[in-house]
Amino acid sequence: TSAYSSPAKSLGDPGITPLSPSHIAKDSDADDAVEQLFLVVVAIDFGTTSSGYAYSFTKEPECIHVMRRWEGGDPGVSNQKTPTTILLTPERKFHSFGYAARDFYHDLDPTESKHWLYFEKFKMKLHTTGNLTMETDLTAANGKKVKALEIFAYALQFFKEQALKELSDQGGSDFENTEVRWVITVPAIWKQPAKQFMRQAAYKAGMASPENPEQLIIALEPEAASIYCRKLRLHQMIDLSSRAPVNGYSPSDTIGTGFTQGKEHVRRNRQSRTFMVENVIGEIWSELEEGDRYIVVDSGGGTVDMTVHQIRLPEGHLKELYKATGSGPYGSLGVDYEFEKLLCKIFGEDFIEQFKIKRPAAWVDLMIAFESRKRAAAPDRTNPLNITLPFSFIDYYKKFRGHSVEHALRKSNVDFVKWSSQGMLRMSPDAMNALFKPTIDQIVQHLSEVFDKPEVTNVKFLFLVGGFAESPLLQQAVQSAFGSRCRVIIPQDVGLTILKGAVLFGLDPAVIKVRRSPLTYGVGVLNRFVEGKHPPEKLLIKDGTRWCTDVFDKFISADQSVALGETVTRSYTPAKPSQLVIVINIYSSEQDNVSFITEPGVKKCGTLRLDLTGTDASVPNRREIKTLMQFGDTEIKAMAVDVATSKSVKVGIDFLNY
Repeated sequence: TSAYSSPAKSLGDPGITPLSPSHIAKDSDADDAVEQLFLVVVAIDFGTTSSGYAYSFTKEPECIHVMRRWEGGDPGVSNQKTPTTILLTPERKFHSFGYAARDFYHDLDPTESKHWLYFEKFKMKLHTTGNLTMETDLTAANGKKVKALEIFAYALQFFKEQALKELSDQGGSDFENTEVRWVITVPAIWKQPAKQFMRQAAYKAGMASPENPEQLIIALEPEAASIYCRKLRLHQMIDLSSRAPVNGYSPSDTIGTGFTQGKEHVRRNRQSRTFMVENVIGEIWSELEEGDRYIVVDSGGGTVDMTVHQIRLPEGHLKELYKATGSGPYGSLGVDYEFEKLLCKIFGEDFIEQFKIKRPAAWVDLMIAFESRKRAAAPDRTNPLNITLPFSFIDYYKKFRGHSVEHALRKSNVDFVKWSSQGMLRMSPDAMNALFKPTIDQIVQHLSEVFDKPEVTNVKFLFLVGGFAESPLLQQAVQSAFGSRCRVIIPQDVGLTILKGAVLFGLDPAVIKVRRSPLTYGVGVLNRFVEGKHPPEKLLIKDGTRWCTDVFDKFISADQSVALGETVTRSYTPAKPSQLVIVINIYSSEQDNVSFITEPGVKKCGTLRLDLTGTDASVPNRREIKTLMQFGDTEIKAMAVDVATSKSVKVGIDFLNY
């Protein structure tokens, strides 16, 4: 190339320029690749606080089996899921997961336990890390760091082995991984890097491979919930807004009875629970017409996700109208934080910090005790809730402060919390409700903002799902805030809604047809420089031609509706006809209107390198390079084709390695 006599220091020296006119081609045949046949679909709901799996054989899709009961559950907590906790040995090898990890860690002698690596609620890290990479660390209870990718891969591998073992026991012969289609659920508010991270962890766990990516589907939690909610029959849910009794229970009985009256068809099957999903559209659904909208509020441990869907008849495909935002409020973890703040207020922050480090197992114990009392909180409760303080808490406090826990409670001016002679913290219902209030207020506030958006007018139903939806306090708050605008519906088995929906999604991934793109995508190009329109510092002179460099040529904007599998095509030509190695850089941004790749927030997320050396020299002087981007489930693929020679190159968009 000639010497640059120009002010622009180009970023990647984009050597391509758009062939006008830009056009979008819808390429519908691209999808009809050979569908692989899997014998079974296994979905893993990898939650912040608890996790589980469920599966269905493709031959009998109406039966969803929820994993067998786990050993070592907690009193007062249903064991369909296991805590999302993992324990590594001092040598950093996988030891155990779930209750087993927690109990083993708890039983270790304190001198030993400080060498073991125990992790809980680690999924939040993917959500809160701004610049997630393959190198991101997680911190264990003892303060040591381990790569997040390893922990996630261990956890997924554990589920993979558990599920394959259960399938083999049931079928009487060994089940191969190749016969399984895996579905992993992630919050819709996760950014693209976190979704890709989950896929990489699954590859590391051996569930699927980059060569065989369709064996794994990353499903969005509220979307999965939405699919399940469509199948509901009236006896499988509680309609908080109907003042008529549901199944002969009046609504006041319903709240607080913990939904025991679910009449799901349950088949006992070697300890696993089987749910029959009738292959019909549920009654509630039959009230929805073409174009109707409903909102799914998925409130779990760590996050609260919201999705608004619209029905498209005849097949009842779902179209996403409102995209989850990202700064969603906390789920039930918010209540745990409030409890911790309360303890700091009574016993002092310095003590609580020390106690967590010096007696990590006892701290875990205390939080378990709190968890089961947390589930007993209800709007109309009058009797106090007792939380047992572990012996080592009482003991360590006395050593640390020189006076008793009882003394601290008397001295602190927290009036709703008393000391009971049996060694318990006695909380009045008001004190417990106060711990829920900030989290619930935030959820209601967030929902109100969503309801005020234009695309959310005329919502007919609000489905409240996820583990935190079991809380009568949250149910009551949502009902009183929004009951007048839409019907508030809670599926009977609310904690398993996402799991079952994810299985249905794996059986029929085509049910979600249209999504909103989370980001704006484009490529870096050169445009002819126009005086007065382009900024002078972007002027690049090449072989006598005046170019404007670093231009962001947009493929699709953030929030634009994209059909699944839709392909967007643009044509480019090398700025210099003799150029034989053509490099196309792909960029993304959260902003809608982006003009230059140098703007803040624009990130490079892919490179297509098309090498045309050795191809026929009698190529037309304006070579056409077609660039295609295909928007898949949570993956995006890009491809460049030299039209004259059909030489092509493909790449998956990558948010972790740039």
